Amino acid sequence: MTTSTELTLFADYFQIHVADADADGDLSDAWTDQAVADHLAIAPDALGIGTSVNVDVSVTVDVLAQEPSDDSSEFDHVVEAGLTVSAGRLMVLGCTDYGPDAATFEVPPGCNRVRVSRRNLARATQADVDSHQSPETTEKVRIQVWSAPASQARIIKRWTRDL
Repeated sequence: MTTSTELTLFADYFQIHVADADADGDLSDAWTDQAVADHLAIAPDALGIGTSVNVDVSVTVDVLAQEPSDDSSEFDHVVEAGLTVSAGRLMVLGCTDYGPDAATFEVPPGCNRVRVSRRNLARATQADVDSHQSPETTEKVRIQVWSAPASQARIIKRWTRDL
């Protein structure tokens, strides 16, 4: 069974969060220099997803029955990490959103894999604070989740901002 949900989230502090809805999701020590470079902060019960803008971003959450095929060529930046979800409730929210109001998704309890694919990053960065004003410049984030054994995080495709 596959479910897909569209969200608009405020990426305050250039981040959104994916977390076990039944845990505290504390990422305060997870944003190391490497995590910032990878756009991926990892805590035991949460993932911080770095964004290229500090405004609203378009987010699609896909809960999948199995690992998806590799379509990283269609995206600018793609990362993957494991996330344990104790009771099978995953929440996706902006960094400063109120947890109880966050979108929640039913996933298999236990180990899950989360793949985050982002696109439209150069255009969003160029438009900066106005990027969310138009679909052509809005940063797009796709979060795919499926049950999988625990494994190391990996950077599948890296985007770096041209200065």
